Amino acid sequence: MPSKNTVKKYVSGGIYHVYNRGVEKRKIFLDEQDYKVFLYYLKVYLSEPCFDGSHPSSLTGATHQIPFNILRLGNDYDLYKRVKLLAYCLMPNHFHFMLKQIDERAMREFMKRLANAYVRYFNEKYERVSSLFQGRYKAVLIDKESYLLHLSRYIHCNPLELIKGSDPKKLIEYSYSSYPDYIGERKTSWVHPEEILQYFKTTGDKDIKAFASYQEFVENYIIDSKEILKEMTLE
Repeated sequence: MPSKNTVKKYVSGGIYHVYNRGVEKRKIFLDEQDYKVFLYYLKVYLSEPCFDGSHPSSLTGATHQIPFNILRLGNDYDLYKRVKLLAYCLMPNHFHFMLKQIDERAMREFMKRLANAYVRYFNEKYERVSSLFQGRYKAVLIDKESYLLHLSRYIHCNPLELIKGSDPKKLIEYSYSSYPDYIGERKTSWVHPEEILQYFKTTGDKDIKAFASYQEFVENYIIDSKEILKEMTLE
């Protein structure tokens, strides 16, 4: 029997919880450079090419932060038109995305290219040849609007297990998630929080109306969003 969320339903315009972890739950990010390289690939695949047809060279504009041998990516990708990253969190042994695909093949192509690029980098750096991830990525279609907010909250609350005292107010200090983009502390061009933040302007949901902002919702909602999402989360 297939493991949870390995059988995927591909829908144009669908929003998905996409995740994977290291084989045998091993770490997939061993140092700061690993996180930055993974973020670099996200930026390259999800950013519009520059006027000369090239992609941005690094996360911050300083190419020395990215190993020189991975800076040479093709510039003929159109994934930035076909995939929107709504939220993300990178953890030592796994990652979470909230992805919206415009066409039915977009997510598959994006995840394949991302995984291949990062595994190639990781194996070369650490002189290994075996698999890095626990099989293919997992993805579950979010087919109820009520789950979207809780999925973003679940993703952004993942670092609580790394934070002393599990204090939600310290989530802002975690560098490898889109949470700062949601609360106005950072502006990342290839992350699109507006699709979730709009609910705090237009929603009629009485549970959401009780909160003045997304930050208050994440930090003060009394129920664990994992309990609401159930089978949509990492097992």
